[in-house]
Amino acid sequence: MARVQKPKPELTEEERLEEELAEAARLGAGDWEPPPGKAKSFWSSGRRLIGLMHPYRWWLALVFTLGAIGVVLVVLGPKLLGEATNVIVQGFIQQQLPEGATQAQIVDGLRQQGQGDFANMIERMPALQPGQGIDFETLGGILLLVLGVYLVGALFQWLQGFVINRVVQRTVQGLRRDVEDKIHRLPLSYYDRTQRGDLLSRVTNDLDNVSQSVSQTMSQIVIGLLTVIGVLVMMLSINVWLALIALIAVPLTGIILGVVMGPAQGLFKEQWKRTGKLNAIVEEAFTGHALVKVFGREEAVRARFAEENDGVFQASFKAQFISGLVFPLMTFVGNIGYVLVAVAGGLFVAAGQILVGDVQAFIQYSQQFSQNLGQIGQTITMVQSGVASAERVFELLDADDEASDAGGVVPEEGSGRVTFEHVRFSYSPEKPLIEDLSLEVEPGQTVAIVGPTGAGKTTLVNLLMRFYELDGGRITLDGVDTATITRDALRAQTGMVLQDTWLFGGTIRENIAYARPDATEEEIRAAAEATYVDRFVHALPDGYETVIDEEASNLSAGEKQLVTIARAFLAQPSVLILDEATSSVDTRTELLLQHAMAALRTDRTSFVIAHRLSTIRDADLILVMEAGRIVEQGDHDSLVAAEGAYWRLLHAQFEQAATDLDLEEELAETGAIPTQQTT
Repeated sequence: MARVQKPKPELTEEERLEEELAEAARLGAGDWEPPPGKAKSFWSSGRRLIGLMHPYRWWLALVFTLGAIGVVLVVLGPKLLGEATNVIVQGFIQQQLPEGATQAQIVDGLRQQGQGDFANMIERMPALQPGQGIDFETLGGILLLVLGVYLVGALFQWLQGFVINRVVQRTVQGLRRDVEDKIHRLPLSYYDRTQRGDLLSRVTNDLDNVSQSVSQTMSQIVIGLLTVIGVLVMMLSINVWLALIALIAVPLTGIILGVVMGPAQGLFKEQWKRTGKLNAIVEEAFTGHALVKVFGREEAVRARFAEENDGVFQASFKAQFISGLVFPLMTFVGNIGYVLVAVAGGLFVAAGQILVGDVQAFIQYSQQFSQNLGQIGQTITMVQSGVASAERVFELLDADDEASDAGGVVPEEGSGRVTFEHVRFSYSPEKPLIEDLSLEVEPGQTVAIVGPTGAGKTTLVNLLMRFYELDGGRITLDGVDTATITRDALRAQTGMVLQDTWLFGGTIRENIAYARPDATEEEIRAAAEATYVDRFVHALPDGYETVIDEEASNLSAGEKQLVTIARAFLAQPSVLILDEATSSVDTRTELLLQHAMAALRTDRTSFVIAHRLSTIRDADLILVMEAGRIVEQGDHDSLVAAEGAYWRLLHAQFEQAATDLDLEEELAETGAIPTQQTT
């Protein structure tokens, strides 16, 4: 017989709102945009990123000092090599001159012969010795000096890179610490509207990109800027006119960077934003991989991944393509400057206004000048990617914190009397959920909360835990307004066992002791025995030292739930919350869990949220909620006798199978579905 799909009941606005929020918070999925943050520009975000290095300002001063010394030494190299070239050229020319003549006599003779340019060149040569060859002693000394200068300069630049890398990594370490602290200060509502994959991308991918971008570019920018300044000084010292020709590249560089930087910055931000969305899809598919396979949605997941992956490709390709234009354009500009300098330098040498070695040094400086400008331009595109990631991290850091509870009281542990006084709450102002709810729970009472999906059951206990702040009214614990109690103190008196078990990678003993890290071995064993964990632990190879894997797949669903109950038992809370703690296990395991939870509820005020009404028959008080209001309250017998909302829920569960059968028979009679054939 074909399976009949029952019509889905119509939800109220309140039910629909809470269902959407609960589903989004659970899955962290959907096409929701990341939470709004304070938009930053490239320059403001860049300044803020640099501002994070303020605690290391003296180290940065050392970086600039080491960099400056290294650059000065490296920049001296071409000048010294130019002097070596002058020694060689002068040696060849000296051999052609008559021995014994003075430099002045030779210059006068050349001018009388009409060779004024050559005479100017001879006049510029220092310590001319006509008839002599190359001075190899002087040449060797210069070359050794060049070698020493380059070695010492490289050493200083290495030291500069070492220090700056340490500064950058310390800065990023502090940024990671700030992000970790921020995550713990964010309200639960932030996580309700944020994709988990996008949040993880900000904390991992974006922070790693900031670290790599800054560490790779900071040293290059410092060295590049100092080299440009040093080279410019040396070019001006050699020949002002050639220096002015070389400076033509500067305004062209500014124009290129101005044209490219704007579009590239936006594309880099889009790239990392889409990367966050892609991570959200992967995280969702990985978390729910079993569900994906059960419903055969592999192709749909692949299609969604392919679409977002293509978006990442498009954004990345455009960002890299546009930013990649900088280096070839800068190289082109540098080559133009190089050609102009070479031509002008040759003319100056021919006119005797400059020596060959000086032109050689100037050409080297021109190359260094254009190369460093191009490197700075290329580095800035890498900085843009890092700043785009930093902006996403800053959006997280700028999100509104949970309301501060500084100055809150830390009451002593009480008896567990809980009172709701005219409580009002809504997830959004235009859609109120709980209005004027009042309730008083005596110490030691077990209160069961039932009702349809979206009625406000989980919201009620979330308000008690101060996961959300009230819109009106107040909740008191032992007569003290919970709004005046620090969250840590309030939650220390409250234990919670959820439907979705959470166990971390560690031993069973460590998972139980998570509630009280200082608990003794005897206390841990006592909690395990009271909640029936001890029964199955002895069957495990390593007992309490059995390591739970990442997804706790080496324990059954019931065993995992028993461990979470033992964890709550060890905490010894005065108020206990059980939220659908047995809904995902079989009947036999449920019975064992019921005994464990009965031991856990002893002498404690307990709130039990349940859809399976058979599990809360022995509750002292049963609250029936609809649309954020308590429509009925009493014990099981009185509510059944009243034949109201609770009675309807109870009978709906017992009559569900019969209702399904009747519906199938009715549809079969009308021909909507085929009747079952028997042989």
